[in-house]
Amino acid sequence: MRKQEAKKKRSLFENISLSVPNATGSSYAFIIAFSLVLIWAICGSFFDFSESGEMLINTGTTTITILLVILIQKSQYKYSLSIQLKLNELVAAHKFASNRLIDVENMTEDEMKIIQIAKAWFIDGKDDVDISLIKIVSQSAYYWDNKNNNRKKR
Repeated sequence: MRKQEAKKKRSLFENISLSVPNATGSSYAFIIAFSLVLIWAICGSFFDFSESGEMLINTGTTTITILLVILIQKSQYKYSLSIQLKLNELVAAHKFASNRLIDVENMTEDEMKIIQIAKAWFIDGKDDVDISLIKIVSQSAYYWDNKNNNRKKR
């Protein structure tokens, strides 16, 4: 019942974007595409690969490629969003989990790299008494080791 209700609420484009990637990613689709190329190659040799024939195949393949890229992008976006929502739900359900990164998808790439570096190098986080953060750059980081009283680069 629930799947039928969800199907009714989807737009035509959404229904197409869900079914086309599954169909085009199948073995049958590959066999059909390979057969069409083979037929084109055989027929082209009989007709001396005319310019109109080449233009037709080039236009057809370009159009199909663009449409498939758009449909697959839509499908991947929806898949990514569903994974993100599921992960957010798991984080929210766990009482010891931190929810600081719930909307990480809205951060810039540099902000994500900074968090990745900080989590990897500073295990105890901002409360680590042995380390004072000086500077983080996307490619490298400098920190001060209070225990040995020196500056280090990672």
